[in-house]
Amino acid sequence: MDLSRRKLMTFGAVAAATAVSTKIASAQVVSFTPSPIYPDPAIQVLDPSFAKYRVASASLEQVATGARWLEGPVYFADGKYLLVSDIPNNRVMKFDETNETWSVFDANSNYANGHCRDLQGRLLACEHLTRRVTRTEHDGSITVLADNYKGKKLNSPNDIVCKSDGSIWFTDPPFGIAGEWEGEKAEAELPHSVYRISPEGTLELVTDELKGPNGIAFSEDEKKLYVVEGRAQPYRIVWSYDVGNDGKTLSDKKALITADDNGGLDGFKVDVDGNLWCGWGSSGAAGAKPEDLNGVKIFNKEGKAIGFIKLPERCPNLVFGGKKRNRLYMASSHSVYALYVETRGAV
Repeated sequence: MDLSRRKLMTFGAVAAATAVSTKIASAQVVSFTPSPIYPDPAIQVLDPSFAKYRVASASLEQVATGARWLEGPVYFADGKYLLVSDIPNNRVMKFDETNETWSVFDANSNYANGHCRDLQGRLLACEHLTRRVTRTEHDGSITVLADNYKGKKLNSPNDIVCKSDGSIWFTDPPFGIAGEWEGEKAEAELPHSVYRISPEGTLELVTDELKGPNGIAFSEDEKKLYVVEGRAQPYRIVWSYDVGNDGKTLSDKKALITADDNGGLDGFKVDVDGNLWCGWGSSGAAGAKPEDLNGVKIFNKEGKAIGFIKLPERCPNLVFGGKKRNRLYMASSHSVYALYVETRGAV
């Protein structure tokens, strides 16, 4: 079976296709033992308001391991599977909920990072190697949505979100061209930026004022845009912008969350109540303790920390999945962890 995404069947047929062998060459397998007690002590209530989101009899699960650096998770409810980028291995992995298998979905992903689905259910991908944003059509063919701005190559599209009006928003830091680990080393031709692709397909600059823009998401009502500034000093920040009535103009920039505990903010998702579920981990700064920071930190819409899910590994990104969008999948360095929660993803 040809594993190139360009040769795959339609997404609906992929789930029913012959399973790829799960005997995959592993970079690092992380051992994990689920909690034998309830409530799971890994799920920490930092504020009483978080208690209602914890399912007392649901414990943290490790559903896959053996990757080098996992990122960009996206869930396909129609196929009951999760896709996640293993960037340094230049592949996209698949966790199938139906038979709980872990297999290679795309063996040549162009060092893809962030993913999401558009309004038609097609896969959108941020590719580091080709420095572009692509869409995989239902027949498996690839459409390039953006690869340059005013004739200059994009840096390395990182994270991506699709708005309800069909516009596509993505961050473009230089992380994928900074070395050979997540792509190929190259010189940046454009500032670190956030872009919008209009429903008609026009690429528009949203802002170039953030250093290392990373995770991106809308509030549950789409009245606010949140963006992580990954190279803000001295701490990483989640910035909040008001979205204008035209659906694209931004104003009233505010620092919503500051990782002043040396936490390494990365990707995040928003739930139906407007809470931000943020991938968290040590920033690597002197004094930062990975064992205390690795996991997912949850903030309410006012930016107050209300909960923490402690993981054995740093969590770069996450997504809500499952039949009811209440299963939180956490792409965490070498492994994928899952937890049922009493809320649902906003999208």
